[in-house]
Amino acid sequence: MDETIDDMSRADDAHQQLAQDLVDRARSEGVNLVGPGGLLTGLTKSVLETALEVEMADHLGYDKHDPAGRNRENSRNGSRSKTVLTDIGPVQIEVPRDREGTFDPVIVRKRQRRLDGIDQIVLSLTARGLTTGEISAHFAEVYGAEISKDTISRITDAVVTEMVEWQNRPLDQVYPVLFIDAIVVKVRDGQVTNRPVYAVIGVSVNGERDILGLWAGDGGEGAKFWLGVLTEIKNRGVQDVCMVVCDGLKGLPDSITTTWQLATVQTWIIHLIRNTFRFASRADWEKMARDLRPVYCAVNAEMAAARFAEFKRSGAASTRRSRRYGPTPGTSSSRSWTTTSRSGG
Repeated sequence: MDETIDDMSRADDAHQQLAQDLVDRARSEGVNLVGPGGLLTGLTKSVLETALEVEMADHLGYDKHDPAGRNRENSRNGSRSKTVLTDIGPVQIEVPRDREGTFDPVIVRKRQRRLDGIDQIVLSLTARGLTTGEISAHFAEVYGAEISKDTISRITDAVVTEMVEWQNRPLDQVYPVLFIDAIVVKVRDGQVTNRPVYAVIGVSVNGERDILGLWAGDGGEGAKFWLGVLTEIKNRGVQDVCMVVCDGLKGLPDSITTTWQLATVQTWIIHLIRNTFRFASRADWEKMARDLRPVYCAVNAEMAAARFAEFKRSGAASTRRSRRYGPTPGTSSSRSWTTTSRSGG
C-alpha cells in the first residue's frame, strides 16, 4: 500500500514538474495572441482566404465548384502564394486567380504587402458573444464603399460559419498548462467601443501552444462567467489540466478546481508585479522592479522565499510608508507571491 502511495506521489511530482517546465518554455517563447509571433496567425490566414474566395465568387458571378461556371469566358485559375505583413506578423495566404487576370481583390490588394488592423477583425470573428452585425461592421470598415452590402453580408456569413466550426472543435484530453487572460478589442456597430476578449491558451503535452477559445465580454465578468467557460472547454474533451495560470480574480481558483479538481492555480507573475507597485511611490518603481526580479526568476520556491526575504531587507522595502502608499511591500502583499495548490479529497 505504501509503495502504491509513493508511486502516485512520484507521478504527481513528475506531472507538476512537466507542467512547470512547459510554463517556463511558454513564458520564454511568449503566449501572445497578437503582435509578432502571436497565436492568431493561423486564424488570420483562414479569415483572409475565406474573404478572398467570396470576393472571387462575386467577381465571376458564381461560387466555387458551381456548375453554373462551366463554359464561361472567365473562370478560376488556381491560386498564388503571397506573404503579407500584419500586426500579428507575416502571414502566408493563397490568393485565388482568374484566367483573364481581372480579379482585383480589396481585402488584400494587388502588390499590397502590409495589412494593418486585421488582428481586431480576427479577434471579433473568433470571440463568442459578438453579434453578426458587429462582425459585419468590421468588414464594412475594411471594404468601405468598394464592395456592396450584399457581398459584405456573404463574406461575413462565410467566415462566421468557418469560425463556428473552429469554436466548437474537439480538444485534447490533457493539457499540462492553460493560460487565462484578456485583451481589449475595439468593436464597431454604429459606434466604436472597447470590449474585453477573454482568451484561454493551452500548452499541449508536446509543448505546442494553441488558442482553445475566445469569449467576448462587457468587463463585468466574474468567477461564475469563468466557470461556464471552463465547463465548456471540459465538455469539448479536456478531462485534465495540471496547471492554470491566471490573474487574481476573486473566486477564479474555485471555478478552476471545480472543473479540474487536481489542477494547480498559479497567478500571473506580471499581475503580481503590477499589484506590488501599488505599495510604493512611482519614484521607487524602477528600483523595486530591479530588486524583485531575483524573486520571480528563482529556480524553486525555497530560493524565491530567500530572495524575497532579501528584498524585504533591501532599500526597496524601506519605501516611505504613509497613508498614500499603503503598507511596505513584503507584508500583506507577500501572501500573493505563492502558488495556490488545490487537490480533491
